[in-house]
Amino acid sequence: MTSAQVDTEKTPEGEGYERGLGSRQVQMIAIGGAIGVGLFLGAGANIAKAGPSLIFMYALAGVIIFFIMRALGELLLYRPVSGSFAEYSREFLGPFFGYFTGWTYWLMWVVTGMAELTAAAIYVNYWFPSIPQWVTALVFLVILFGVNLISVKLFGELEFWFSMVKVTALIGMIVIGLGVLTFGFSSAGDTAAVSNLWAFDGFFPKGIGSSLMTLQGVMFAYLAVELVGVTAGESEDPEKTLPKAINTLPWRIALFYVGALTVILCVVKWTEFAPGVSPFVEAFAKIGIPAGAGIVNFVVLTAALSSCNSGMYSTGRMLRNLAESGEAPAVFKKLSSTKAPAFGITVSVLFMGVGVILNYIVPEKAFGYVVSVATAAGIWTWLMILISHVLYRRAVEAGRLPASPFPAPGGSKCSYVAIVFLLFVTGLIAYDADSRVCLYVMAVWAAALGIGWAILKSRNPRIADRGGEPEFEKIR
Repeated sequence: MTSAQVDTEKTPEGEGYERGLGSRQVQMIAIGGAIGVGLFLGAGANIAKAGPSLIFMYALAGVIIFFIMRALGELLLYRPVSGSFAEYSREFLGPFFGYFTGWTYWLMWVVTGMAELTAAAIYVNYWFPSIPQWVTALVFLVILFGVNLISVKLFGELEFWFSMVKVTALIGMIVIGLGVLTFGFSSAGDTAAVSNLWAFDGFFPKGIGSSLMTLQGVMFAYLAVELVGVTAGESEDPEKTLPKAINTLPWRIALFYVGALTVILCVVKWTEFAPGVSPFVEAFAKIGIPAGAGIVNFVVLTAALSSCNSGMYSTGRMLRNLAESGEAPAVFKKLSSTKAPAFGITVSVLFMGVGVILNYIVPEKAFGYVVSVATAAGIWTWLMILISHVLYRRAVEAGRLPASPFPAPGGSKCSYVAIVFLLFVTGLIAYDADSRVCLYVMAVWAAALGIGWAILKSRNPRIADRGGEPEFEKIR
């Protein structure tokens, strides 16, 4: 089947997006989604909790993420659409689940955008302490807003270079660390050794239970890896670019997460890391590179801007998908002259702007809350992908739907494994008093969406039917 056939046969007629994301950009968007602030900053606290066993936790979670992405890949090649998670939930689980997933994914990126903008302002404050943080956050907000309105090609190009910075920095860190281990140069050369992985109270220094409790933070670090699914409706050749992006995920995880952490924990013993300190900054400091802290600060700034940029992109597409299903006002369906969902992006940016104010007023509380909410929303999205995949496989086996040209290995078995794993992580979140608050927030969010759905059904009962008449069609 050709790319043109994919467009006409699987993509909903009138979706209207410009297929402006080439293979190079989709690949780097996928890589960028697997490298975020959760790795650059969050790993420090998790190392303090789990020691070297954190490497195993990242590897274990990485396997599950690969199962999720292969399940998503099979669905994407069956029918590549923008806003795919909500669309597949709607098709296989029913309209309510599409509605709930779409709005929840929108919430995930809005609150992530709030946190990342404030984080970016703090990083700039490292170099320019006299500039107020809210000014820096506002400047970044406006610049990224403009990029997303101009064209999807410009978004893809900016995300390409953001990802290049992160990838280059991690590869550089790995090469330098291997040099220290092999040749013993730098001030860390005398103590750097592979034996650091087990020499200080073993590989699981605080017990397996403590290591497992880091899984919630590890899963947060992997948030946004599914962003490649949102690009499906705007990829130039989805049959080629999407499988390639997904199939390269294992080596990206092995290199950038497992590889980088292994090298760092060999160069610097795990007992020297502390919560709130980037392990990459700490490692550069131990090695003795003069500009190390500044280099890592720039990389983390790039990671924050990359995440916010992706958030603006995905929220606009998700709102349009909801509007096309009658689950959001019809005005969100309109595309600008550059074929961008400008109104949806604008509304999302306004909400992110409110977050800048909140983070400025109560940064110590707001940041932790939005991060935990983003994690819970991300786990819901992954569960919907997996359950949709299981139901799709059943339909294929029953002969009701055509088989995808990119089937997941093991059929739906791996999806079942991933579902059990995500439910286990949710249980860990509920067990931990510090992170449990996100489940309360999600319960309130679910109640609010439930009320909204009831209102939709009362005004137009057909909204609960697949293909029902959109309730918001009259809102212009």
